[in-house]
Order: sequence, then C-alpha cells, then structure tokens
Amino acid sequence: MTDWNPTQYLRFGNERLRPAIELIDRINIESPKTIYDLGCGTGSITAILKEKWPRATVAGVDASPNMLEQASQDYPTLTWQYADLNSWEPEIEPDLIYSNAAFQWTPHHQVLLPRLLETIKDGGIFAIQLPKNWREPSHASICEIARETQWKDRLEPHIMENPVAEPLDYYDLLSPFCKSIDMWETTYMQVLTGDYPVLEWTKGTVLPPLLSQLSSSEQKDFIDKYKSTLASSYPKRNDGNTIFPFTRMFIIAYK
Repeated sequence: MTDWNPTQYLRFGNERLRPAIELIDRINIESPKTIYDLGCGTGSITAILKEKWPRATVAGVDASPNMLEQASQDYPTLTWQYADLNSWEPEIEPDLIYSNAAFQWTPHHQVLLPRLLETIKDGGIFAIQLPKNWREPSHASICEIARETQWKDRLEPHIMENPVAEPLDYYDLLSPFCKSIDMWETTYMQVLTGDYPVLEWTKGTVLPPLLSQLSSSEQKDFIDKYKSTLASSYPKRNDGNTIFPFTRMFIIAYK
C-alpha cells in the first residue's frame, strides 16, 4: 500500500483547505457530541472541526502512518486512529461523520457509503467532499501515459480511471437512508505558482501509487512524458502563474 508524503501534500495547503472549510460551513448541526473525520490526513481539518464544535469529541481516522504521525505532532491533544476506511466502524455512535477528499481512494461506494450513513445517530449528518477532476488532463493523461508505456503491465492495476460517480448516482444511493440531502459542485480556478505546479499537485495525490511501481530512472521518464502534456494543457499565463481548474462535489446527508 502506498503511503503519502505530508510535505508534498501540504505544498498547496490553502487550496486543499478551502473546499474543506466550505463544506464545514454548510453543515447545519447544533451541539454534536461525537465527530469523526475520515481520511483526516495531516489533521488540519480535524482541528478546525474541534474549533467549531469545542464540546464535541473529535477523532481523526486515516490509513496513512505518515499522515497520522504528522497529525499527532501538530495536534497532540486530538485523538487519532489508524484504520482502513473500507472496514472502519465507529467506537461511539457519531452525530457527524465528515470526510474531505478521501473516498475517491476507497472502492465500492454503493456499499461503503450507505453503511457509514447507517452508523450515524438519527438526526445526525454525513458530510463528504469528492474531487471530480478525473476526466481533466491533469488526471486523465496519467492514465493514458501509464497504458501507453512499456511499464503498462506494472502500472495498469494501479490506475484510477474515474473513482467518483455522478451527483445523481449518489443522491439515489443515499436518499433511502436519510431525510434530506444538500448537494452541489464547485469548480475552483486555482492560481498556482512555479514551474509545472500541476505536476507538484498530483505528486501529492494521484501520482505516488503509480510512481512507486517504477525505478528512479523510470519515474523520470514517466514524469517527462507527463510534463509534456501539462505544458500544453496548463500553460503559464502572461503573469507567469498557472490556472488549474478543479471541480469538487459536496454532499451533506441529513439522517
């Protein structure tokens, strides 16, 4: 299993944090007692949940030892749990399960998401955000390169084609288990600096599972091919910055 690099992930901390905060701001709940942050990563969002609901017991859950180590260093007073989200069960019946950009890494949403929703108290909330950039060049070209190279046999099992379904699919999936659903999509026109910033972005998310299958020299060859695509798809603007449009889907299910 690929572990994640907290430093690389946090290179774009502000851009990654913004949708997480916007999801939190839309959650309509009073005085929750138990909150779980699934796929908590480095814990910055878990800490924000605790700040918003200081009387609640808040626990961050993640399957990355590196991320949890960073979280425990930065926020030693919070609770951290190592677990695979596919099999995780709450120790205490939650009032709120929150997840920002984590479930794209878990398969079988049609089973997993209703199961998690059913663990929540009546009157509780299931709030998630899912990235929807899988068909854009930043992500689609990674799959294309992986299939076209001499390393296809090694890389193909690790390709993430399109792990996130459409909004109506999630509505139909979750609506039988809750009273109401608030859903929306937002495309963020992210202004990034530096050379090949989209490459640096994907190095913190979708690239590691593929690059981990390659030697150092093979990784360089792969990245060179990827850079060629990025240069044409995300050219620098006149001011030297790069615009990286990124669409995200938000779901708040009220049980």
